[in-house]
Amino acid sequence: MSTASVRAAGVDAAERHGGWVPDIDARMAALQSPVRTVLEPAFEALAEADRVTLVPDAHYPFHPSSGMVTDPAVVGAIVARLERETDADVAVAGASDDRISFDRTARYLGYECLLERFEASLADLADDSRTGDVCAIADEPIALSVPNRLAEGTVVVVPSLRPTADGPVAGAMRTLDALVDCDTGPDRAPVAATRAVDPAVAVLDATTAYGGDPVAGNALFAGSAPAVDAVATTLLGRSLAADGVLETARGDRGPISVAGDADFEALRARLPDGELPPADDTHPAVSTAYRVYAAVTGDAVPPQLEGDR
Repeated sequence: MSTASVRAAGVDAAERHGGWVPDIDARMAALQSPVRTVLEPAFEALAEADRVTLVPDAHYPFHPSSGMVTDPAVVGAIVARLERETDADVAVAGASDDRISFDRTARYLGYECLLERFEASLADLADDSRTGDVCAIADEPIALSVPNRLAEGTVVVVPSLRPTADGPVAGAMRTLDALVDCDTGPDRAPVAATRAVDPAVAVLDATTAYGGDPVAGNALFAGSAPAVDAVATTLLGRSLAADGVLETARGDRGPISVAGDADFEALRARLPDGELPPADDTHPAVSTAYRVYAAVTGDAVPPQLEGDR
């Protein structure tokens, strides 16, 4: 059995003073070195790409201090390195759905303002043309419809460290599955989507994590999507064997090694083993964090709070 490798990097929390740093420039500055560290093994492939698409966990406009979405500062630090050291056309992608448009989510999360300082663009994959593909899992052919931006270019998926509503980790594979049409079971669709997209690297944003409560994780992890999802599952105290997606993706593969200066055990000890709040009940921590932030910065209050002022 081969050993999968995940690269880890701690993020200097000296400026946090025990709490969230509202200044995105300060967060990006603290992330510059960790992003360089975790991307290093994949950077040769990224440097040769004509087009790179970053896929963050931007499923809904929760404030990044909640840990429920990827911190745009992580994405910004990756974009900054790509634009500084490659000639690739870079985009940050998501997809509108029946709940909210991606443009609105991106605006609330701050991606519009962030990307104004770069040449990178936003891409709503709901409007993208699609490519048909077939992926075999356990000798069963599975048909997929993949947005062209993901099918034809190099992809970096950037999940947040959080569980899904059903309990398993949200992770890189499920983040990609949300953007790919695939008519198969829930344990196979994320695997098929990941194999069809074949991301160059997955970067797990554990700077702020959610495990029942937000926690300052101050760490990044990078590697293949299944390996990073396995690390995230372990950090959240979930069973690898209980996650059918990981069982399907990893099969009989061997253990995962985590190398770097992030304190894995300390982070695991800090993370609670709680679940997500009910879908119709905004968690008080999320409400409080966003209301305070909005009051200080003048940002808009997100739609899940708009009717409860």
